[in-house]
Amino acid sequence: MGLNLQFFCDNPTGAIFAKNQIMRKLANEELGRLDIQGFRESEKRPIVVILDNVRSLNNIGSIFRSSDAFRISRLILCGISTPPPHRDIHKTALGAENSVDWQYFEHATDAVRELKNQGYRIVALEQTEGSIPLNEFQPFQPLQPLQPLQPLQPVQPVQQIQPIQPIQPIQPLALIFGNEIHGVSQEVIDLCDAAVEIPQFGTKHSLNVAVSVGIVLWEVSIE
Repeated sequence: MGLNLQFFCDNPTGAIFAKNQIMRKLANEELGRLDIQGFRESEKRPIVVILDNVRSLNNIGSIFRSSDAFRISRLILCGISTPPPHRDIHKTALGAENSVDWQYFEHATDAVRELKNQGYRIVALEQTEGSIPLNEFQPFQPLQPLQPLQPLQPVQPVQQIQPIQPIQPIQPLALIFGNEIHGVSQEVIDLCDAAVEIPQFGTKHSLNVAVSVGIVLWEVSIE
């Protein structure tokens, strides 16, 4: 039997299904999602998102929703970024503003300095000199470089004992996203350890900030 090439053209993911197989859409209650209490009690990824003067309430709501989806530790709103509760945030957050921990700072620089003092690695999503393409970015770094261990000397020279390598804790990560027009402010960039950009191939110089948050959180969450 030959391959049905039209089938593969109609299924760009390359997934192979039996002919005429019907995929049933799952109901929400079948997805096994956490409730709000379960979310609050669950272990979070060591990631904080900072919004530096994000203006749109719909964007803020979408960012709350992505923050919930990837179970980050906290969302920090700064400057003109309006905190909940607000009906326009709720329109796109769909309740995620009630599950995700958040804080508000009048100045993003104050939030960044506080996180630096707590040991966070500070990374801005911005196009800068030396910015790192997202696909090349290594989000989590060891807190301290591992020191080479000397192998234990065996009692008998017949067998070399292999040393046990310690588990190295990783440095928590703070990701900064900026205003829809002006991006991350230079005074905040000056405090950052690195800048990351999403490679693009069209005519526009940037993506919507809420879209960018979703892309970056997905990429760093699968590391």
